[in-house]
Amino acid sequence: MYENLVDRFLTYVKIETQSDVLSDTVPSTQTQVEFAKKLMTDLKEIGMKEIVYNDANGFVTATLPANTDKYVPVIGYIAHMDTADFTAENVNPQIHEDYDGGEIILNKELKIRLSPKDFPNLKNYIGQTLITTDGTTLLGSDDKSGIVEIFAAMEHLIDHPEIKHGKIRVAFGPDEEIGIGADKFDVGHFSADFAYTIDGGPVGELQYESFNAAGVKVLIQGKNVHPGTAKDKMVNALKLAIAFNEALPSHEVPEQTDDREGFFHLLSIKGTVEAATMEYIIRDHDRELFIKRKQLMRDIATRLNAPFEEKRVKVLMKDQYYNMREVIEKDMTSVELADKAMKNIGIEPIIKPIRGGTDGSKISFMGMPTPNIFAGGENFHGRYEFVAVESMEKAKDVLIEIARLAAE
Repeated sequence: MYENLVDRFLTYVKIETQSDVLSDTVPSTQTQVEFAKKLMTDLKEIGMKEIVYNDANGFVTATLPANTDKYVPVIGYIAHMDTADFTAENVNPQIHEDYDGGEIILNKELKIRLSPKDFPNLKNYIGQTLITTDGTTLLGSDDKSGIVEIFAAMEHLIDHPEIKHGKIRVAFGPDEEIGIGADKFDVGHFSADFAYTIDGGPVGELQYESFNAAGVKVLIQGKNVHPGTAKDKMVNALKLAIAFNEALPSHEVPEQTDDREGFFHLLSIKGTVEAATMEYIIRDHDRELFIKRKQLMRDIATRLNAPFEEKRVKVLMKDQYYNMREVIEKDMTSVELADKAMKNIGIEPIIKPIRGGTDGSKISFMGMPTPNIFAGGENFHGRYEFVAVESMEKAKDVLIEIARLAAE
């Protein structure tokens, strides 16, 4: 089982599956479609049933039938196929056995190093087997670790029928990294009582609280006049953009916040005197504070528009997802089961809010509580990404133990 997990991981991370925020197809890239087809073949090979690819949402789903006659809730395990917006072609994973706690040379020619001076979390993995990048791409542990852990857990349960379990549903979906993957998830077809996304970081993470999230586009219309004759005529869109940003709380930004503190995050600004566009995201765990953040941006636009006869500043806002705690806390069965499963195999659960969101944030509001479990990777979305083989093994063990506990 150890060999299967590692070999499958090395195979999967070499397959390019980056999502594309500019695409209007589902999935957003054809490489994800091709990967989905491979997953279907591999699911069949290990003995899974009811393997389906949904053209409408890009999800592959499959079933491990129950091997007990007693009533057991149907559990779902979910992971995403796509990787993030960083170089993802020609991934060349490197294996480092018995890590000694020192600096790892990722790429000698380019002088790229993975150092505990920059990443103290490396010290948590002394003596373990690490899989890293070669310094030129991301690794793809987010979330191909989750995929192979689900595969490994299903293989183990199939090979060990003495472990009693109820019906288990699995799903592998697209476009999580661009925030739209779960938008069309078919909860009715999946038909689980509750589920887990296997998409967290270090061992022990168990998360059922996420941000409330919105995307914001600020459109600013200026008036460009020759600067020599601009007095009382020119309206500089760039200066209005600066004024808008300066009106936001300067300390409520990602680089100065932590834990449950929310923020405004300026993603991009572009333009000229004539017109400018800014893109933001708003995040807050508290729904009331989230609403106030959105209103503050509208109020700033109103204030900046006041001196003009026409609206110069327009705020376009769209909610992206909500704090899944609002749903999950009404029935904590899924969290309590995962908590007990981790403790049973010697893992101390780390229960803290996600400073982000998962597919589970959206799926929970579709009526299926879906907390998030660790997948084991660290330093996601870049050249310094790594995962310990032992972490993936522990994630697999947690999924097996959840299934076993549910059938007791």
